[in-house]
Amino acid sequence: MPLYERLRQDMQKAAKERDSLALSALRMALSEIKYKEIEAHGPLSDEVLVKLLGSMVKRRRESIEMFTKGNRLDLAAQEGAEIKVLEVYLPQGLPEAEVEAIVRETVASEDAKSAADMGRVMKALMPKIAGRADGKMVNEIVRRILAG
Repeated sequence: MPLYERLRQDMQKAAKERDSLALSALRMALSEIKYKEIEAHGPLSDEVLVKLLGSMVKRRRESIEMFTKGNRLDLAAQEGAEIKVLEVYLPQGLPEAEVEAIVRETVASEDAKSAADMGRVMKALMPKIAGRADGKMVNEIVRRILAG
């Protein structure tokens, strides 16, 4: 079943079950998807939808940081719950140890020696892990490995 249809069906299910949290998160997701479809003049592929949902989760994580700094733990908790609803539709992320192994392999294949080679390593690395690992975490691992 296409991801868009799964989202719609789950939203209807949440409405029937009166699950306001899931309903709200799925409505926002479908609204943003619809907006992007209008921009693209047509339906979006599942791959694009996964990237879009990933960016929504990332924005919510940033919001949690801001709400926590602002001592609004109630809003941070709500954002965290919405993340859990949306993560169901994302592919399973790679554990940090596996990302590190992929980074080491890429550094070796690119014959990278120093931080000056970081751009080349990242360019070769990102297609391998796109959508399966947080770019910030990958960047930190690459920096650490290249620093020696």
